[in-house]
Amino acid sequence: MTFKKDFKQQMVPEWEKEYMDYEGLKRILKEIKNSKQATHNRSLHHRLRLERAFSGIHLQGSNHQREGDIEDQVIEVKTLEQDGSRQLYKTNFQKFDEEGGEVEARLFQKLDEELNKVNAFYKDQVEAAQHEVTLLSKQMEALVALRVKVKSPDTGLKQIISSPEETMDESHQQKDSMVGPEDNPLQQANRNTHHEEQAEANNNYITKDPLEILEHVKVDNVPQSPISTIKKAFTDSSDNELSFSKEELRKVEEQLRLVFVEFYQKLLHLKDYSFMNLSAFSKIMKKYEKHTSRAASAAYMTVVDNSYVGSSDEVNFLLEKVESTFIRNFTHSNHKKGRKLLRQKTKTERHSTTFFTGFFSGCFVALFVATILRITSQQFIKKKEGTFYMENIFPLYSLFGYITLHMLMYAANTFYWKYYRVNYPFLFGFRPGTELDYREIFLLTAGHAVVALLCFLINLQIGMNPRSRHYKTANELVPLSLVVLVLLITFCPLNIIYRSSRFFFIRCLFRCICAPFFTVRLPDFFLADQLTSQFQTFRSFELYICYYGLGEHSMRQKKCHSHGFYNVQYFIVGIIPYWFRLAQCMRQFYEEGDINRAFNGLNYLSTIVAMIFRTTFELKKGLSWKVLALVTSALAVLQNTYWDIVRDWGLLRRHSKNPYLRDQLILPHKSFYFIAMVLDIVLRISWMQLVFEMDWSPLHKVAMITVTSCLEIIRRGIWNFFRLENEHLNNVGNYRAFKSVPHPFSYYDDKNDKDA
Repeated sequence: MTFKKDFKQQMVPEWEKEYMDYEGLKRILKEIKNSKQATHNRSLHHRLRLERAFSGIHLQGSNHQREGDIEDQVIEVKTLEQDGSRQLYKTNFQKFDEEGGEVEARLFQKLDEELNKVNAFYKDQVEAAQHEVTLLSKQMEALVALRVKVKSPDTGLKQIISSPEETMDESHQQKDSMVGPEDNPLQQANRNTHHEEQAEANNNYITKDPLEILEHVKVDNVPQSPISTIKKAFTDSSDNELSFSKEELRKVEEQLRLVFVEFYQKLLHLKDYSFMNLSAFSKIMKKYEKHTSRAASAAYMTVVDNSYVGSSDEVNFLLEKVESTFIRNFTHSNHKKGRKLLRQKTKTERHSTTFFTGFFSGCFVALFVATILRITSQQFIKKKEGTFYMENIFPLYSLFGYITLHMLMYAANTFYWKYYRVNYPFLFGFRPGTELDYREIFLLTAGHAVVALLCFLINLQIGMNPRSRHYKTANELVPLSLVVLVLLITFCPLNIIYRSSRFFFIRCLFRCICAPFFTVRLPDFFLADQLTSQFQTFRSFELYICYYGLGEHSMRQKKCHSHGFYNVQYFIVGIIPYWFRLAQCMRQFYEEGDINRAFNGLNYLSTIVAMIFRTTFELKKGLSWKVLALVTSALAVLQNTYWDIVRDWGLLRRHSKNPYLRDQLILPHKSFYFIAMVLDIVLRISWMQLVFEMDWSPLHKVAMITVTSCLEIIRRGIWNFFRLENEHLNNVGNYRAFKSVPHPFSYYDDKNDKDA
């Protein structure tokens, strides 16, 4: 792998603009190379002319001149002070008057700009990390005090305390001598070595009674379940007071463990940032020296090495400090376990994934061709049995078709997100090393499609064959068996078929169902938006309830609609996914107070109203219901289309750098964005197609429902890419490259507490 590819691959996507502009510098180097090549060609041509004119006379001195050039001073780097703390570097190129000197001077000017940019960003991040260490020190101080209080509730610490210097062994003293006074709480936390001696060791960390510390501390209790949310809503907000229970201690330790892991990852990325930029500067200077034969590399790299990004060892020190603290306090001095928890699991690609993807894809193509041939060979659709089958049995299997198409769109999303460096694992909050890439998602898609199509073909074969009538009862259970199989795999507790991803999906789905009672995260509302495009899948589930719950195997849909209970469900099921998003918007508006959340909720409320009138028109018919369905659907389409393009995608900005788009774009061609906007409008309008229902035949109606539902899923796939692109660019603008894990403790002054 070339350094250029490695450099780009190692970048933190949210920091991409703060890395050295390696490609821009290489373009300038290419200009220098071409200029030198042209000069060399002219010199060679002149030399040949002289040799022809003075044959026999050997021209010498050129080599001496070249050696002299190398020995001459090429650059002079000046250090300028900015605000008394920041250093800026400015290089004076000494050979500006030579041919091509202007381009070389531009190279060093660009190098200075990049070095100053890298230095400033790196120093800001290191200072932020040092501030984070100070906060973590206070958190550890409170944790130590809480541990002592929980383990010794009736014993004052002052009665059993001894000074830290007397209780530390020599090795701890040597390590702690590197830590300044301001780091004392975190330094003291490193002395916890054994689980059995933890309470005694914790007593040596602080020199005051734990109650004296804990009086200034409260626990930030975030509701973790619907019940806890309801309790918090109807009880006093002073529930954040410490209870000194073992369960509270366990939760605090778990939360602080996550804080340490995430902070450690940030430090590792900072270390890589420094290393990759220093390597890039070195590569550029070596290439410059190679193209120009000027000895400027050593002089400039000395400046780079002495700059803050090259000379600061603060990140390495913080890494050692955090690792030591984590291992001693959270893994009982188990270094192997501690390092495994702190360092991200690298995801490796497996050849078996590629093999089985190809295998299942081939099986799907074969089964699909066999199904088409089986239907067309006997003109099945034109027969009465075929119409009955497509009207009643096909909706049961269309559920799996919708899911397969949605998974295929998500696989395409992950491919393009990865290709354009959209950091989707971070945005969704996947645990490092557990996220599925497009190969694995496509494998699941192909496997799911093969099983569903195989069951459909079996059901079709038995239903069409008169000699298989005695298997009719078993044939009726094939769709239900397929649903049960999918649910069993999804909820299987065994560590098979990407368990971590399945459980992540289940947790997000549960948070969608209990939307008003949980803080809304990006994966929660992202999944809820996917569900709004699967409203027909929800209605297919309702058909399963009617067919197998009410025992309506013979008349199917006609008899299902004769049940008042089924019709009520038909209304409710159609609006459930939109209710999820409406509830999430309500929760976000309650927490953030952002009026845009309320406006977004109105979009889903208008869609719910439209779905109610559409469903009423579908069941009762009538011109008045049709007009109401058309008006409400048109209003919902207008509102949602505006929100898709302007709010979710951040496009149609008249005064942006890219007219009618936005300032920052990821895709290389602007036309892609305009095409996406047109497609979103067209596919949104197609959602209204079913309202124009005239005297459609049952087969025509099934076909229209299927096509419209598939178009909505495709629209959602397009929406997914641009929605996450916009979210990624927002993170890039704020350099949010790591999860913000809240600290378990909050400090407050006695005065503020009393006022409260």
